Amino acid sequence: MEYNTEIINQTEIEIVNKKEPGRVRKFFSFISNSKSVLIGGVIVLIIIICALFAPVISTHDPYEMQMSDRLLEPMEKGHLLGTDHYGRDLFSRIVYGARVSLKVGMVSVSLSLLIGVILGLVAGYYGGWLDSIIMRIVDIVLSFPVLLLAIALVAALGPGIENVIIALGLVYWTNYARIVRANVMSLKEEEFIQAARTIGSNDFRIIFFNILPNCLAPIIVVGTLGIGIAIVAEATLSFLGLGIQPPESSWGWTLAFGMKFIRDAPHLSIYPGLAIMITVLGFNLLGDGVRDLTDSKLKRK
Repeated sequence: MEYNTEIINQTEIEIVNKKEPGRVRKFFSFISNSKSVLIGGVIVLIIIICALFAPVISTHDPYEMQMSDRLLEPMEKGHLLGTDHYGRDLFSRIVYGARVSLKVGMVSVSLSLLIGVILGLVAGYYGGWLDSIIMRIVDIVLSFPVLLLAIALVAALGPGIENVIIALGLVYWTNYARIVRANVMSLKEEEFIQAARTIGSNDFRIIFFNILPNCLAPIIVVGTLGIGIAIVAEATLSFLGLGIQPPESSWGWTLAFGMKFIRDAPHLSIYPGLAIMITVLGFNLLGDGVRDLTDSKLKRK
């Protein structure tokens, strides 16, 4: 039987040249095809830019009062979104408020992750009485309404951005602990963990170098979504007068005082509310996109 050597050689060349796309290319390909990541990422990026470059983006001093210009309508006298009841530029206060919201959201979620991840790792890996104690503490915390518990903690600690961060961090750690514990309980029986024990790895190395990296995907997803939840909680506390205190700019505080002038100047409530809604939407969309990226079943599809 005769073979066409030219066809065979051409086929071999095509097989050699056909390479699997790299991880970086796959990652950017997924982002370009994921509307959630694109929209959420753009929104979050804009909010971060506003927070970092607030002095450049703001058109006025957010703390300067001009009683003669109080309750101006949007686009009046050079004020893009109008002014509040003290004559302060609303656009500048919303831009500076992004700093407070991002700081509270990210730092409180980091605190929650630190507590929840460590306790979840210990409970899932060791089990027994340690697991029982930690999970009973989780059950006790979850038995209270989350926002009501945060209000109680802030009332006890006092208002202020530091106390709000501490209160939210101590309230929301339970979700991370339960997620990490569930992942650890399924991972600790895997063959690579048994192999690590066989070669003499201690518990610290197994937990933080073998198990924890395999739990990062759900932690990142829940943490991204948790930032949006923390921003809403901070706005709620500030709305109730327990969060950020004046003259510091906060979306929740601005929204609360805007409610007093809802008939005469509805823009005082509309624009801070829109800022909260858009920011939380951005983090939620980004979290959904990250979930799709890390979900192996969806990646196969």
